Amino acid sequence: MIRLILALIIPWFVFFTIGRPIQGIICLILQLTLIGWIPAAIWAVWALNNYNTDRKIAQAGLGGSGGGGEGN
Repeated sequence: MIRLILALIIPWFVFFTIGRPIQGIICLILQLTLIGWIPAAIWAVWALNNYNTDRKIAQAGLGGSGGGGEGN
């Protein structure tokens, strides 16, 4: 919940909290313009949602192998 609020207020910071510093720097550059604030916030919320989904999949033990051919 706190990260979601941060994603709306200071979008670039969220990328640093989820371990994506290069995207955080790019988001900060985008956010420096008034027009870029809304896309930066949307991007941060989207990235946070993907981070949470990936974490839930990993906790369930379903991620990682990536083989794709289960029916061999």
